Amino acid sequence: MARKISMKDAINEALDQEMTRDPSVIVMGEDIVGGTGSPGEADAWGGVLGVTKGLYAKHGDRLMDTPLSESAYIGAAVGAAACGMRPVAELMFIDFMGVCLDEIFNQAAKFKYMFGGKAQTPVVIRAMVGAGFRAAAQHSQMLTPVFTHIPGLKVVCPSNAYDAKGLLIQSIRDNDPVIFCEHKNLYAHETEVPDEPYAIPFAEANVVREGGDVTIVAYGLMVHRATEAADRLAREGVECEVVDLRTLSPIDMDAVLESVEGTGRLVCVDEASPRCSIAADVSAQVAQHAFKALKGPVQMVTPPHTPVPFSPALEDLYIPSAERVMEAVRATMVA
Repeated sequence: MARKISMKDAINEALDQEMTRDPSVIVMGEDIVGGTGSPGEADAWGGVLGVTKGLYAKHGDRLMDTPLSESAYIGAAVGAAACGMRPVAELMFIDFMGVCLDEIFNQAAKFKYMFGGKAQTPVVIRAMVGAGFRAAAQHSQMLTPVFTHIPGLKVVCPSNAYDAKGLLIQSIRDNDPVIFCEHKNLYAHETEVPDEPYAIPFAEANVVREGGDVTIVAYGLMVHRATEAADRLAREGVECEVVDLRTLSPIDMDAVLESVEGTGRLVCVDEASPRCSIAADVSAQVAQHAFKALKGPVQMVTPPHTPVPFSPALEDLYIPSAERVMEAVRATMVA
């Protein structure tokens, strides 16, 4: 049975169901339990935005508050995974990766390779990503390309509640380290989600809108901007196909290439900084593998190569809009 719930609740439900199913699943992070049994319980319990609220009452000490030291508890999570546990560590904001990057890219990502495929590191690192929350430059970045660049890591960024639940369950069950990126501006977005547990396989993009004129590739919040642009362009007689990547590493390039071979045009929408972004990667692979199918120039829609502004007016201009996606579609249609 399915019912409409928010992405935040879908993530909470995935954690709850996997902790119930598998006693080796543990959750750790800053303030995910804080306040329990005290007057501040309602405010603090469940992390900075309450995603894990209520889980401590069900699963007790398998949820652990950590010190304000990402290097310490991310390292502990990696070590626990190497010793047979399935930890889910909440990095809170992905912007805080700087103080624990060695544990992620120099340790967790390399264990399997360094030990001849015999080592398993089933750790999930959940982190909020994205701008538009008025959280300034140090809490608003889309750093997905940084982790996608690193061999040995799997990188996930859902665009809706249904995908969030299924992909998080898949991430917890996977035997490799997964960076699970949650766009903070999608936490309240609701879609129909089944009650029962289910897993969505990695590297399976989702065509959320079919069309024969232009392929628009996006992930996370940008899927919604791309879909809005496609719906508006349809009124002008331009039919866009919107491809939601869902996972960035591994990436479903077969789905992208198949779509581009059908439409002959490509627009890549990415909230990450334009240099070495997911948009740049997808554009390059399409140019390499489907050049003969292209009828017009590949277009990228990204923020400028600057930090995320704190000014609300500037932050709104920074984030790619449906209007900018429409402009890019028109630009590739001209040729």
